[in-house]
Amino acid sequence: MKHPTLRRTFITAVAALAVGAVTGFAQAQTVTMHAATQFNDDHDYNRTLKRFGELVTKYYGKPVEVVIHGNSELGVERDYAKFMNQGISVDVSILAGSNMSNFTKAAPLLDVPFVFRDRAHWNAVIAKNGMKPLFDIIEQQSGMEVIGICGGSTRHLIANKPMRNMKELAGYKIRVIGAPIQGKIFSAFGAKPSVIAYNEVYNAIQSGVIEGLENEAPAVLNSKFYEVAPEISLTTHAVVTRLLVVSGKSMKKYPADLQAAIRKAGAEAGAFNREIQAREDQGAMDKMVAEKKARTHVFTERDKLLSISKPIVAEFAKEAGVDKILADMQAVK
Repeated sequence: MKHPTLRRTFITAVAALAVGAVTGFAQAQTVTMHAATQFNDDHDYNRTLKRFGELVTKYYGKPVEVVIHGNSELGVERDYAKFMNQGISVDVSILAGSNMSNFTKAAPLLDVPFVFRDRAHWNAVIAKNGMKPLFDIIEQQSGMEVIGICGGSTRHLIANKPMRNMKELAGYKIRVIGAPIQGKIFSAFGAKPSVIAYNEVYNAIQSGVIEGLENEAPAVLNSKFYEVAPEISLTTHAVVTRLLVVSGKSMKKYPADLQAAIRKAGAEAGAFNREIQAREDQGAMDKMVAEKKARTHVFTERDKLLSISKPIVAEFAKEAGVDKILADMQAVK
C-alpha cells in the first residue's frame, strides 16, 4: 500500500519544481539594454531614451528593461562609441557624429557647419530619407547601427563677449567637438578652436582657457553656460543632428523580433526627440533673454561664414568618400 503522505510530498515537490522552471524561463526572457548619456533626467537625450525603452517594450511584447546611465556615469560620448563598437557596457546611446570619428570618417559630416541651410532644409532631407546612404556607411565603418534621427535645434556662438562680425570673431578661443573638420573650419573663420570635454567647458570658460563654445540654446540653459558666457551670436551655422545608435554586436545577440522592435522604437524615439527640440529650442532662447541671463546679437556677416566653409566642407566630404551623398542632401529642396 502506498503511503498517502509520501505521495502528497512528491506531488508538491514536482509542482514546486515546475513553477520554478516556468519562473526561471520567464526571467531568462527579460532583456536588459544599457543606455548611456552625459546628462541628467531632464535632458532631451534622457527623455528620448526613456521613451525608446517604453516603445521597445510595447513593440516586442515581452519583458525588456532599458537602464539609463546618466550624468556621465559611464564616461562621455567617445567612450560610449568605443563601448558600442566593442559590444561592451553600452548597447544604445545618442551621439554626435564627431564623437564617432575614431571609427567612421562619414559620421562627422553631420556636425559640419552649413551642411544644412536651415531647419526647413534639414527636415526635408529627413522626410526624403536623404541621410540613409550615410547611415549605411556609418554602420559598415563603425559597427553601430543608426536607428533614429534626433536633433533640430540650431547652433550659435556662445561667448563671454559679443561677436557680431568677422572682425570680432577673430581670435575667439572656442571649444569645438573633437573632430578635425571642426577645428579646421573654425580656424578658417579666424577663431582659435580647442577640443575640450563637454563636462569641462564651464570651468574652462571660467578660468579663461577658452572664451566660449558653439551650441544650441537648450544646452546653454541646461548647463548654465550663460553664467560664464552670456553673449549669444546668432550665426545659425548648424542644425543639430544627433544619432540614436545601437551596438551592432548587441543587435546580433537579440532575436529577430526584438531587433525589429528596436528599429521601430528607434525611429519613433528619434521623431519624439525632434519634436522636443523644435519646441524647446526657441523657448530656451526666449527664457534666457527674458530673464536677462543672456543677450543675443545678430551676426551681420553670416554669408562670409558660408562662403569660407563651402570648399572646406566639400573637401572633407570627398576625403570621407561621401561627396555624392553631401551633394544629394544639399540638392534637396
